[in-house]
Order: sequence, then C-alpha cells, then structure tokens
Amino acid sequence: MSKTVLITGVAGFIGSNLASRLIEAGYRVVGIDNLSAGTRENVPLGVEFYKKDILDPEIYPLFAGVDTVFHLAAKNCLPDCAAHPIETVQINNVGTMNVLEAIRIAGVRKLIYADTSAEYEGINTFPTGEADVSPISLYAASKHGAAALCNSYAALYNMDVTTVRYFNVYGPAQDWRRIVPPVMSAFIMRLIEGKAPFIYGTGEKRRDFIYVDDINEFHLLAMTHPLSRGRVFNLGSGTNHSINEIYRLIEGILATGIDPVYKPELPGEAEITLADISNARSLGWSPKVDIREGLAKSIAYIRERVLQA
Repeated sequence: MSKTVLITGVAGFIGSNLASRLIEAGYRVVGIDNLSAGTRENVPLGVEFYKKDILDPEIYPLFAGVDTVFHLAAKNCLPDCAAHPIETVQINNVGTMNVLEAIRIAGVRKLIYADTSAEYEGINTFPTGEADVSPISLYAASKHGAAALCNSYAALYNMDVTTVRYFNVYGPAQDWRRIVPPVMSAFIMRLIEGKAPFIYGTGEKRRDFIYVDDINEFHLLAMTHPLSRGRVFNLGSGTNHSINEIYRLIEGILATGIDPVYKPELPGEAEITLADISNARSLGWSPKVDIREGLAKSIAYIRERVLQA
C-alpha cells in the first residue's frame, strides 16, 4: 500500500502542483483547503479532497493514518495581510497550532512546514543563508511565529519537522487572483490580452525566482532524507533577475511590442532576494528549470487553462 500524504492548502499554487507530483510518484494524497484563495479546479484528480478550514477541529480525523503532512495553507498576500492583521494571525498562527495538534494526536511521522523568504526582510547579506532572520511585515512575522510553534512541537513531542523557505516560486496555477498578483502571471496575462502590464517602482528590484517543479523535487527528497530532520532549507535558484529583466524575457517570447506602465512603489517590499541554497544542495538537490523554459511553460498554461476558461 502506498504511503499517505496530507497537504493543507492543496487547492493553491504550490499545493496543487505538489499533489500532482505525489500522485505521479504513487502516493495516496489527502487534501484540505477552504477555497478562500485556491480553486477546486486546481485540485488534481486522485486527491481525496476535503473543503475544510485549518482553524476547524473537524480536520483532526483526516490526519489518521497519514505518514507526512505538508502544511502550506496560509494567508500570504502582503497587502491583504497588512489590511487584515487579526485574520492573518488567526490563519497563520492559530491555524498552524490546530494543524500541529492534529499531527500530534494522529502520530504523524513527518511535517514539512512552508515558510517564506520574507523572514529575511531586514537582512542585507546576499546570498542570504538560513541562520539569521529579520521579519518586518505582518505576514513575515506571522510565518516566523508559526515556524516557532513547529519547532516547539518538534522539541516537546519528538516530531520530525523540516522547514522550507520559499523564495519567488512561479509556474502553472500561480495565484493570479491576489490583490497584487505575482509579477510573472500579471505580466503574461496582460500582454496576452494586449494590455500594458504594471511595474511598481523603477523595476530594478531583483528577485530569486524558482520554478515550482524544482520546489517539488526538494519536497519529495525532504520527505525521506534522514538529514532533513530539524533543519531549515532555502528553496530558490541561487540567481536573481530584476523585474525589468523578467518583463523583457516575457515580452520577448510573446513579441507584443507593448511597453509597461510604471506605477509608484509598493510599500514593504525587499530590494533584493537571493538565496544561499548550499543546505538544500547538500541533500543532493539542485534547481533544473531555466528561467526561459519556466516562463514558456507558464505562458502555455495561462493561454490554455486561464484565459480560455
């Protein structure tokens, strides 16, 4: 019998892609999502899906017989988090505590907690390693608090916990419905529609972009690798690009001739993100998908699955 994996936030961008990868690998996948951000259409065939909120104790029975939990469910749009601080803490902190209790009661073997590179908002060392964090935004602070809860449960109840800090993940099913959509999806959709995309600020902020398939290869490795226990791993590409560069790459593929519209800077955004991925590489992982290949796949998905829907 195949092992069972439970994903919170399974209808979201990373969760739905992870579910597909696990099903391909022969795992039984249980998925939880309240569909506040993700969509039912994102959830792949083969997932045992439950429309549940991670704040609800009714999720506890779903963890019985589960071997590994990926806790991805979170409120993660920075402007939305800033506008709704109490809701952010409820979801990201109280919700995480509820998931941890479900894991403890069910005796789940392994937890992989999805953290964020926003933990490094106040750090100005590049590439950035995992040792030092300085969360500033409410979103980053809430994710930092949830990570601390995971570490507490690991120490108190001998849980096997791995923390992964995502940098700028992109690819199919990216959550373009957010108040401020991820830059790649926003650029692609507006250019295909013949509209000028928006760039906030000068466009010279640099981001470490990592394709979602590369993220999920590490997820599968971390599930079973003995040296993943109790550790934190940056998941990025180890390179970065300016927003202007990303625009030029996408426009070069689509060849629309449309120029972007520059708007005022968005508050609270880091000038640079760049991951030190030495720890992840030490487990035998490395990113494989080139930025141009990843963008081409993202464009194909948006053409076929979003704009034609």
